[in-house]
Amino acid sequence: MPLTILTGTQLRSLLLSLSRDEILGLQHNLSEALREYSTGNQDQGCSSTYQPRRTAITRKDGSTTIFMPASTGNTMGIKIISLQDGGKAGAATEEESSVRGKEEGKVTLPIGSFLKPSDSSVESSAASATSDRSRRLSSVSSQDNSNTPYVSVNEQTVPPGLSDTLGAWPGPGARDTSPRGTVTLLDSSSIPFALINAQELTAFRTALAATMLFSKREHVRTVTVFGAGKQAYWHIRLALLLRGSEIKHVYIINRSFDRVAGLLKDIYAPENAEWRSNVKFSAVSSDFVEYERLLKESVRKADAIFCCTPATEPLFPADYLTSTEGRKKGRFVSAIGSYKPHMTELHPDILRDEVGMLHHHHHHHHKHAKRGGVVVVDSLDSCLKEAGEIIQAELKPQQLVEVGELIMVREASRLAIEQGGEGEKGLREWLECGNVIYKSVGLGLMDIVTGGDLVQLARDRGVGTTVEDF
Repeated sequence: MPLTILTGTQLRSLLLSLSRDEILGLQHNLSEALREYSTGNQDQGCSSTYQPRRTAITRKDGSTTIFMPASTGNTMGIKIISLQDGGKAGAATEEESSVRGKEEGKVTLPIGSFLKPSDSSVESSAASATSDRSRRLSSVSSQDNSNTPYVSVNEQTVPPGLSDTLGAWPGPGARDTSPRGTVTLLDSSSIPFALINAQELTAFRTALAATMLFSKREHVRTVTVFGAGKQAYWHIRLALLLRGSEIKHVYIINRSFDRVAGLLKDIYAPENAEWRSNVKFSAVSSDFVEYERLLKESVRKADAIFCCTPATEPLFPADYLTSTEGRKKGRFVSAIGSYKPHMTELHPDILRDEVGMLHHHHHHHHKHAKRGGVVVVDSLDSCLKEAGEIIQAELKPQQLVEVGELIMVREASRLAIEQGGEGEKGLREWLECGNVIYKSVGLGLMDIVTGGDLVQLARDRGVGTTVEDF
């Protein structure tokens, strides 16, 4: 049995070559696996019954290695990753975005040059599967009038004067906290057939899952991304590949200006011109003068918000989204960066507001976006135990719904409509236009399913290293 090895460089090369149709194919296969995970019976290999619990080993220095076994029925595998943050609460990382800072202000990237925040010429601009899930789902945009100008990188190539100290993406000197390790895949006879770099695969499959519901949104013109590492890159790239003709503006918010500059340098490489299209990019950093105002504007303007940081404190105040003004517009909000109970990217009140735990005293004439009454998760059991946002908001199982269950209900709704019925109209409207919050802590199943598909693509294209007689 030949063994295919995909290094980080080889896998990245393969991922960068994927077309929109290939992305959609990978996404479809992953969505079917997640549907089986949430709703399948014991005869279906991806069902939760076949997924062993993950195990972690924490060493004396605080660093943690996680073992994530999984099975699709035909393929088995295990992902082994080590978390580089030492597992310490409050550890600062380059990918964190914080509402704190010495000076709260904005980051700007003037056209034609990259300027440091200190440059005086910088101008002001810049989810257990239960039978009542469907019933819970039944409990289920304003105009953007801001004219504030943002100075943005909007050139086809990165200016030659960019400081060499920024280096290639994600930039030397900026600590990359992405989980490192491997994914090993075995066939039905338990013979290994692939060994994959986990760092790139984790970032890609996480974005692939997060953009499932995003791709169903009715209006997506403005996207705001917190973070500037691999997760941020793949969320931006997939969002633009899937909805690029509609997206006009992407805000990238990160504590480190240099990290954003490195990310944009990669995005603006000549070979990325096609998927990047004519989207305008703006960067926001806590080092800049008007950070609070720009942070609020970029969150309020957003049709979709992707949080991709291992933050230990909320990335922005809850009232940006829970106030009367914040509730006027429906948004898709994804939080995939925090993975421990003490970590949180979203303020707990944002989740409480989504499930109706906050009491509002709005006048009847105040229009606001539909709330689904639930928070969408990848795995109910895992999120109840590991997701800081869920734990700190004290959400109950009945206030969560797995994305796999939504896929099932959505399909049932589509069939009902095709047969002349009305389907789950409220569910559809919520998913397309309402306020949707998605929280993920990751499943080994995601790596096995997407990893297996990518290995097949790699073999078809001659990518990777093959050990013929392993």
